[in-house]
Amino acid sequence: MKTFKVTTVILGIALIVAGFAMVSARGNQDQFDVATTYKSKCVACHGPTAEKKFDPSIAEAELVQIVLKGKKPEKPPNMPAYEEKGITEDQAKALVAHMKSLKQ
Repeated sequence: MKTFKVTTVILGIALIVAGFAMVSARGNQDQFDVATTYKSKCVACHGPTAEKKFDPSIAEAELVQIVLKGKKPEKPPNMPAYEEKGITEDQAKALVAHMKSLKQ
């Protein structure tokens, strides 16, 4: 009976720790702030209202790929590939939507 209680307590503690780990991992995913990311990574080239070097008439899928894979225009500066810097496809979509909202 004593072994059962000890095992139950250990299992309970393990479940609590696992629950905190899951919440913590999810919290990291939810921490993407599109406005902050735009200000820190994009505003220098695209401007505060996405008025420079951004064409909102390009298809969203293509704009997302440009964010992820980068682009080398005829004249520098080049658009860096942000996928290799940790930006996900969903985050790239959020950035594109944010830039389009700034143009309005």
